[in-house]
Amino acid sequence: MRRILTSFIFISLLLVFGVQCTFLEKEKNKSIWDNPVALDLDEIVKRGYIRAVVDNSSTSYYIYRGRRMGYEFELLRNLASNLGVRLHLIVKSNIEDAFVLLNKGKADIIAMNLEVSDERKKYANFTEALGEVSTVLVQRKSGQMIRNIEELDDKVIHIPQGAIYKSQLCDMQVDSTFSISIMEVREGREQLISQVLERKIDYTVVDKDLALVNATYYRDLDIAFEISEKSPVAWAVRPNAPELETAINSWISKRKKSGYLATLYSKYYLNSKNSYFRSNSAFSSLGGNMISEYDDIIKSAAEHLGWDWRLLASLVYKESAFNPAATSYAGATGLLQLMPVTLERFGVEDPNDPYQSLMGGVNFLKYLDKFWRERIPESNERIKFILASYNIGHGHVEDAWKLTMKYGKNPQYWEHVSHFLKLKTDPEYYRDPIVRSGYAKGHIAVNYVDDILILYNSYRVLVEP
Repeated sequence: MRRILTSFIFISLLLVFGVQCTFLEKEKNKSIWDNPVALDLDEIVKRGYIRAVVDNSSTSYYIYRGRRMGYEFELLRNLASNLGVRLHLIVKSNIEDAFVLLNKGKADIIAMNLEVSDERKKYANFTEALGEVSTVLVQRKSGQMIRNIEELDDKVIHIPQGAIYKSQLCDMQVDSTFSISIMEVREGREQLISQVLERKIDYTVVDKDLALVNATYYRDLDIAFEISEKSPVAWAVRPNAPELETAINSWISKRKKSGYLATLYSKYYLNSKNSYFRSNSAFSSLGGNMISEYDDIIKSAAEHLGWDWRLLASLVYKESAFNPAATSYAGATGLLQLMPVTLERFGVEDPNDPYQSLMGGVNFLKYLDKFWRERIPESNERIKFILASYNIGHGHVEDAWKLTMKYGKNPQYWEHVSHFLKLKTDPEYYRDPIVRSGYAKGHIAVNYVDDILILYNSYRVLVEP
């Protein structure tokens, strides 16, 4: 009886999800489709950062040994540098969610290797094509193999929600006597490939280039059956952001001519050995849950601070890239790059010992936390002050804090204080009588804080606590 009930529910779900062959429901969030948020390039540059939606996959974006990697990631990083802004990433598998974020102004680009279609053009504009890709059915060689369209009759195919694969499969059913059951799910493309291999599902559909990468190291995958021919793939931008679209198109054109796009494509799509190693490593956000070989001592040290261990790991990566033997030009050493006088002050007897040097840095961070605790009671804000102090010295940050009060801003908000920290290259500010530490390249410390928090956000999304 229970089995019959389960089957009934499953068939009911298929009836609901399998017959809808449109990309997005226009009536859902109707106002954002008709009137997307007005936010173009000049405002993005003024804001100082651009937000892009990416997928967590072996070709798009992932963490490997603490580093952010991926085809889309490296392209976006290069674009952001070209535009003179910082890069903020939003990780999503659900394409419908990505289009909603774009039109609400919470993202500026969808960089998910999107196939361009007339249906999708109702919801966004597309950049110049980055390449072409076809679509294939992913199945097990050891399973019931599909070799022609008619054999898809009554088969259940799982696809990511909002993917163009749905309309491609629906087009195959037009004027035919067979029926394909399409199940849209929130999992990403590589998650569904894994589910095929694990026999949790029988079929999925993905871009051929991604399928090829996976098929080179998973022998049981069959990707021979093509669902669609090659079509252009591009990034999506808001339809009312023509300046951003023009700037991206100009950048794409130049990178194509320079060979940069081809080189990057080869790195992530054609080098199957490296792709397999990165995807299956314990130090990859795709194949494991480790950031570095020092995760255990970082977790232990983070408990002494009361920090999320992934935040401390972000600081360690920024300082030493997890190399305990790293030494800076100024003589700073260890995982947290402490100067000899600081090592001695905080009780580090052997700077070459990873745990000792790490705990020396943690004790210094605890000192900085105590210094700022009464002035900045909110912990998330205080962390920014601590990080800036770790980089440039708490005297310079305190000067900026005093200047913030003097000019009538809120000294408990890093956004206000960082503004004055950047002004410490200006004689009008660093010669102010309330400033005790003098000139400083405060913008470097502000960028340092941003770098760590951006990396922490990636660790927090892609690595389990």
